[in-house]
Order: sequence, then C-alpha cells, then structure tokens
Amino acid sequence: MAREQKHEEHQNHEAWAIPYADLITLLLAFFVVMYAISSVNEGKYRVLSDAMVSAFNGAPSAKSPPPPPPPPSAAAATGTPQGAINLPVTGTAPRSALPPLANNSTQDAVNPAHGDLQAASAAAALERVAQSVEHAMHDLVAKNLVAVRRGDSSVEVEIRTDILFPSGSATLAPSAIEILTRLAESLRSVANPIRVEGHTDDRPINTHAFPSNWELSAARASSVVHLFSSRDIEPARLAVIGLGEYRPVKSNTTSEGRNANRRVVIVILSPDSSTDAAPDRGAQPARAVVAPEAVH
Repeated sequence: MAREQKHEEHQNHEAWAIPYADLITLLLAFFVVMYAISSVNEGKYRVLSDAMVSAFNGAPSAKSPPPPPPPPSAAAATGTPQGAINLPVTGTAPRSALPPLANNSTQDAVNPAHGDLQAASAAAALERVAQSVEHAMHDLVAKNLVAVRRGDSSVEVEIRTDILFPSGSATLAPSAIEILTRLAESLRSVANPIRVEGHTDDRPINTHAFPSNWELSAARASSVVHLFSSRDIEPARLAVIGLGEYRPVKSNTTSEGRNANRRVVIVILSPDSSTDAAPDRGAQPARAVVAPEAVH
C-alpha cells in the first residue's frame, strides 16, 4: 500500500494585519473620545450622557431637550471659553465676576429722574437769586433802569451805564456805588459764578486810556468787579468780559438806541457753570477779556 504523502500547511504571513487593524481602530476610537471630551459643551454632554444611559439602561423616562449653547457675546463677557461647562462656584466670587460699581454718570443714564431732579434744583436756586436781586433793586427795576431776566442756566441783571459811569469814563459815579453795593449784598450769600459784561454803543473812542470800545467796555466791567470784590464777594467767582459795540440790543441810529446799548450786564450762572464760559446768547464775536487786576 502506498503511503500517503503529507503536505506542509501554507504559512500565512499576513495574519498580523487583523490585530493591527483592530489596534488602529481602537486607537482611533480612543482619540475621538478624548477629542470629544476636550471640546464638549453642556448640550453635547447631555446628549452623550442620554445616549450612554439609553445604551446601558434603556431610554430615559423623561428626556428634556438640550439647552442651546451660550452666545459668543456671553462667553466673552464672562471670560468663559465657548463650549466649556460652567460649574457652580462656592465661597466668595472672584473680583472679575463682581458687577462694576455705578458712578454718577451711569446712574444718571440709568435713572433719568436723578438728572431731572438736579436740573430742577438748579432752576429753583436761580429763581431764588432772581427774586433776591429784584427785591434789592426794586426801585430801579420800576424805573426801567435795571432789568432782571431769567434764562435756562443763568440770571441776567442789565444796568444802564448812564447811571453808573460818566460819558467816556470807566470810573464809577458816586450814585453807582450805592446801587452796585445793594446788588453785591444780594449776591454775597450765594455761591454762583458771576460774569460781568461791558457793552458800548458804536461811536468810536480813541483816547490814551481807551484806544477803542473794547478797552472801554472791559474797563467798565472791571470796575464793577472790583467793587463786588471789595464787598466780600469771592474774587474766584468773578470774571470780566468786554464786548464793545458788537452786541447791541437796539439800533445805534437814535440816541435812545445808543443809550440802551451802553450797559453793563451781570450774569449769575448756575452753580455748576464756570465763570470763563462764553456767553450763551446768539453768535459769538471776538471779545476782550480783562482780569480784575488789569484796571485800577
């Protein structure tokens, strides 16, 4: 009987590929899971959690829809990266999480009634000043030699210069000292800034002391300021402005008009105003401003 010849089994040299492919698949799955964990947000975390619960324990009894991710603006405002899970914080909140303190400007913007209250208080204070001046100058107001006008942020006291100064002069007449002293006493107890404006008519002047109406108007206003300062009005509250003939109230073609244009205007400003603020009545021409010490 012939003996059966055994054939050697063929050796498979590619058998390593199967476990290698399984290893690569597991590594890929591992890195996918790691990447998903590193970039998960609350919504994705809930979806993954519900999927795992469904896979191992069945579907949950009450599945709530995942909340939408926070908008980028909210993440930027809180300093939390988008997609990060916000964990509850115990203890004292960090300083960056505390709300900013509101200053006066933001308080006024949030609460307009606060600004309205301040404006109403300032208007009431100006009205008290106007009434005090009218009481002190009542006889001159009745004769139309003094006019008291009320504005939104100031009270104007206009005095005709023919009762204050001789023609072409910046020296106060004796009768003017008593008039301005009464006015100074009514303004002494208030803290409002005071601006004194000098005005002239359009008749030219050219003297050694006053080369033009600029100097004459400024010198007259400065004389009034010096008297106020000598009557215990704080000098820091006072300012002098010379406007010359460039702010007429009437036509200079008549003597009555020129007389009305020769005037001194004492402007009592709101307490929060500055004495060097520009006049708020119409367009602004150039003007000469003289410090109280410039004219003696």
